[in-house]
Amino acid sequence: MAVTTGSEPFGLWRVTVSWQGNAVYRVHFGKTGQEGPVHPLIHRYLTGQEVDLSGIASPVDEADGVTGAIYRAVRKVGYGEVATYGEIAEQVGTSPRAVGQAMARNPTPLVVPCHRIVPSNGGIGGFTPSPEIKRDLLAMERSVVQARKGRV
Repeated sequence: MAVTTGSEPFGLWRVTVSWQGNAVYRVHFGKTGQEGPVHPLIHRYLTGQEVDLSGIASPVDEADGVTGAIYRAVRKVGYGEVATYGEIAEQVGTSPRAVGQAMARNPTPLVVPCHRIVPSNGGIGGFTPSPEIKRDLLAMERSVVQARKGRV
């Protein structure tokens, strides 16, 4: 089975995903993207459905040392939740700066939900290529969780 690459819109951006079976190798946000399907769970996520992406395999699953520990800790931050760089750093015994650097190198945002990691000062923090994407992802998750709570 070959690796599939496709994209779909998220707001003004295109999310390009390279994947095969239950493994996602790359997620990229850009102004353009290659036509084709994205991983079914990521498609559901991008259309505003609450999904658990923790079962999707990612290249970072093989990371070791502090960086691997950071990625594993970030993967545990649930849909609609946030954690601070400092909280993740404390969990894995490193600095908030190291957490931020690992997030900047994350090849599979959404799968490793780096958008859910924010600074302790109440700001939004960084996100490549634009912090606006991070803000929109968090807002989407918040609204889905609020709607779910309203239905309960």
